[in-house]
Amino acid sequence: MVVTSKLMSIGIIALSITVGFIYFYIMNDLPKQQKKKHIGDLTSQLINFIIFIWIGKIILNFSIFIKDPLAILAYPSNSDAFYLAVLFSAIILVYRSKRNQMDVPAFMESFLSVFLTASLLYEFIQLIWNNNTYAFGYLVLLCVLLVLFLLIQGRVTTSSLLMIMLTGWSSGMMLIAYTQPIATVFGYMMDPWFVGLLFITGSIVIVKKRKGIKNGWN
Repeated sequence: MVVTSKLMSIGIIALSITVGFIYFYIMNDLPKQQKKKHIGDLTSQLINFIIFIWIGKIILNFSIFIKDPLAILAYPSNSDAFYLAVLFSAIILVYRSKRNQMDVPAFMESFLSVFLTASLLYEFIQLIWNNNTYAFGYLVLLCVLLVLFLLIQGRVTTSSLLMIMLTGWSSGMMLIAYTQPIATVFGYMMDPWFVGLLFITGSIVIVKKRKGIKNGWN
C-alpha cells in the first residue's frame, strides 16, 4: 500500500511536469530549435535535481548509508533533501553562467512557464482527486501567478519578469505558510525561512544583474 501510494505520487509529479513541457512547447513563440534547446536544458536540470535529492538524502542519513547502502532506499526524501537539491542546482547554474555555457535568465523564464503549469496541474489533482484541502491556497496563488506571467511576458525585461514572479511567489508562500498548517511544493514542505532566504538571495542576484554586473540580461 505504501509502495503503491509512493508510485502514484511519483506518477502525478511526472504527469504534471510532462504537461508543463507540452504547454511550454505549444504556447511559447520561440523558434522550434530554441524551444528544443530550452527543453533539453530543463530536462538536464531536472535530472540533476533528482540526483541531488538522492545525494541530499544520503548526506542527511550518512551513518545509515555507510552501514547499509540499500537501506537508504526506504527513507523518503524530506524537505531538507529538497533544500540541498535547490542549493546544488543553484551552484550548477551559477557555474554554467560564469563559464558562458547557459543563458540563465532565458533558462529561468522557460523554467517559470513549465514550473507554474506543472505546479498548477499537480495542486489541482491534489485538491480534486486526493481531496487535499490544503492545496487550495497554493492553487489560487499559482493561478494568479500564471495569469500575471502571461500578461507581462514580453512586455517587461527578463530581469523585471523574474523579480515580479519571485516576489509574488515568495509573498504568497509566506502567507500560506503562516495561515495554513502546511505549505508544500510538489509534496515537499516549504518552511518560511527557506522561502524568505530564496527571496532574498534571488532578489540580490537579480538586482546585481540589472545593474550590469553580469552580461546576458534582456
